[in-house]
Amino acid sequence: MRNLLFLFAAMLLFASCRSSDLIRPGDSLEVAYEKAFNQFEQENYTEAARAFETVISIGRGTDIGQDAQFYLAESYFNNRRYLIAASEYERYAQFHPNSPRREQADFKRALSFYNLSPRYRLDQTYTYRAIENFRLLLSRFPNSEYAEDAAEYISELRTKLARKAYSSGEFYKRTSRYQAAAVYFDIVIDNYPETTWAEQALVDQMESYILYAENSVAARQAERFEMALESYETYLQLFPRGENRSRIENLYDRAQRGLRAATQGDSVVQN
Repeated sequence: MRNLLFLFAAMLLFASCRSSDLIRPGDSLEVAYEKAFNQFEQENYTEAARAFETVISIGRGTDIGQDAQFYLAESYFNNRRYLIAASEYERYAQFHPNSPRREQADFKRALSFYNLSPRYRLDQTYTYRAIENFRLLLSRFPNSEYAEDAAEYISELRTKLARKAYSSGEFYKRTSRYQAAAVYFDIVIDNYPETTWAEQALVDQMESYILYAENSVAARQAERFEMALESYETYLQLFPRGENRSRIENLYDRAQRGLRAATQGDSVVQN
């Protein structure tokens, strides 16, 4: 019986404390904001978000309302609700474009999309949006304290996009659709030349053109072997000391043999 009374008393005390943490009718704007911020500091981000929304509704146009808008976005971000966070950071930037926190809000908006970016095989809409927002940050704040981090995130995301395009080319090559494979390898080379996938894409593009030529009718073989040799020339320009130099030299010899045979009217046999 004593234990039940103790438990009941503890529950009443907890409920009383809990009630005092919540915003109630009659609370001033300052008190409401303090209660919301206390929830934020205690990492109760769901409750903090609700509380900051209340503060914004009663304090719109005030400095407190401005702070509440920023911490509303922060609450969603810390709660890993990144899409809503991105929207709230954007709202903050729209309503308070000259705020000292604008730079941070822009960075965290981009970071929200970065956190939404999935593994490379999936749809990359959020990856593109993250890159776009990091670039906007660097454009607005070229001397930003977040500039180095933003540049690193952009590089990482572009590498992911390059890998996705490369994997598409690899798939088409593996399934003997050599022309489509060459197109996707070209996307990697043209759009992401600074990534680690560009060199490999050039090698595979050259091999794709060779396979394309070897599996073509005789009348089209010569031009397709020449396309392979163009890939070889591009490789020498971009990666004169590339890791795949020996492999591409072997492909060069193969393309030259194929071109000679095609121009002489001989049958080209796939290696």
